[in-house]
Amino acid sequence: MHFSKTYTQLLLSLPPELRENAIQYRQLKKLINQIVRELSSLGLSPAVLQELLERSKEESDELSDGKGKKRADDADPNEESPSPSTPAYTRRHNLPKVIYEVVDDSGRIEPHLRLWVDAPTDSSGSGSSPRPLDEEVDGSEPITEVAREGEADSAANPPQGQMSLLWRLQRQAWLANAEERGSADVSAAHIAEVDAYEDNLPIHPNPEAAPSLDHERPHAITGTEVVIPLAADMLFFTTLSTAINDLSAHLVTVQSDFVDTLNTLSRTISNSARPTSSTSPAFRPHSGLTSKPWRVANVSKTKSDLYSWREIFQLYIEAEVFESVHELDRGERSLEESENRLKLFAERVTARGLGDDRKLKNKASREALESFLELNVFILNLKKFQFANSEATRKILKKHTKRTSLPFLNDEICTHAVLPRANAATKLPRVLVQAIGETLLPIIPHLDDYACLICTSIAFKPIRLNCSHLFCVRCLVKMQKRGKGDCPMCRAPCVLTADRTNVDWALLNFMQDWFPIESREKLLQNEKEAAREELEELGLDPDQNCTVM
Repeated sequence: MHFSKTYTQLLLSLPPELRENAIQYRQLKKLINQIVRELSSLGLSPAVLQELLERSKEESDELSDGKGKKRADDADPNEESPSPSTPAYTRRHNLPKVIYEVVDDSGRIEPHLRLWVDAPTDSSGSGSSPRPLDEEVDGSEPITEVAREGEADSAANPPQGQMSLLWRLQRQAWLANAEERGSADVSAAHIAEVDAYEDNLPIHPNPEAAPSLDHERPHAITGTEVVIPLAADMLFFTTLSTAINDLSAHLVTVQSDFVDTLNTLSRTISNSARPTSSTSPAFRPHSGLTSKPWRVANVSKTKSDLYSWREIFQLYIEAEVFESVHELDRGERSLEESENRLKLFAERVTARGLGDDRKLKNKASREALESFLELNVFILNLKKFQFANSEATRKILKKHTKRTSLPFLNDEICTHAVLPRANAATKLPRVLVQAIGETLLPIIPHLDDYACLICTSIAFKPIRLNCSHLFCVRCLVKMQKRGKGDCPMCRAPCVLTADRTNVDWALLNFMQDWFPIESREKLLQNEKEAAREELEELGLDPDQNCTVM
């Protein structure tokens, strides 16, 4: 299937606000056809233009390598130099020199061709009349041929349809050389016609502002210099550049709307996933002045959707929908992989009953979950939109180069003028994914951030050592009983000196508030473990059943 049809089908699957701002691929293809017709009207068919540009580049490379001569190590001793009377020599030395330029000094892209046209001469030094450039380019005959005696008038007046611009330029140079030699072949009518044509030659609109390439122009380029503006080519690049700029401006608005929606969603989830202090009247904070560490009672249960949202966010982090954090495939995921992982995340949420009232008690939570999924679907559509426009830009520029032979992709000026905003637009999906990770996911504290580094469970009744490392009270009590006084993290000798003053009361209240179930389980586990240790110290077996005599 052609890319044009694939591109159209892909855009139809996107929301209207994205589809309406996409690059118009078919319109740009039509403009390329106009460029081809414009060049053909100048006698520059793609084959001719490609040969002229390649020949100019080869001469420039030869001048930079060996001042127009082959280097000794590259020369073939058995190869004979072409004679001036051979078609190869005529073909090489009678072609105009052409340079394709793209400038944007005036605030818009202005492509044009700069030509230097020389008069062809034969081996005897007499003038010759050139053929139109678009007649012979396959090497079967030389592009120019020596005019036979008495045929100057017919050569200087080609049949209708062959009066291409380059043919006229070559004829002008031929007439000038012939006039200098006093040739009788040059009639007054011919000279008058050439003078009339010179008055209508395309020139730069502002000669003083015309770009100068004296520092880049090869010294071998001589002859009449002509600048040919390419109107259709300028329309193509202006249309493409305008489309990319409009697309970038629209994506800025899209990013602003996305951030606003994300902030609203964050507030909604915050109200639905409230901590215990706002949902349970039995919650009582502790402090070092009014509480004792050993008198911390059982923690009350929460009635909010806190744990449901924590589970949803945990599934989302594990799904790694848009980016991978693993070493083997770290980085942004492909479009197909992101789509499959987003479907898998939605299926897991539904399978665990997190998408309905089985676990989401509040209606606002269920609506917030739908909004969260819609944001992820929007990022996925944005990745599709990014891929489609990136491919459309790449392919239309490649088609431009292939159809017209104008080396746009190798031109740094034009590349910098058109593509920077297109490259910047490709980063937006990643920016939105980072916004979710920075704005939404931190709303619900994660248990791993408050775990004891020794038992790896929640560090309820946390003890902060003098070295600032944090552990749960039971792990430090065990270390003190074993006489281990160095911190497990930094080896500072501060474990044996820790006491009730090292309790982090603020963190204890935070854990009790945001992790009520884990805190209650850890508290019960600590109480059972402490009772078991007391029995062992009394010489009793805690696993033996009690027998009453």
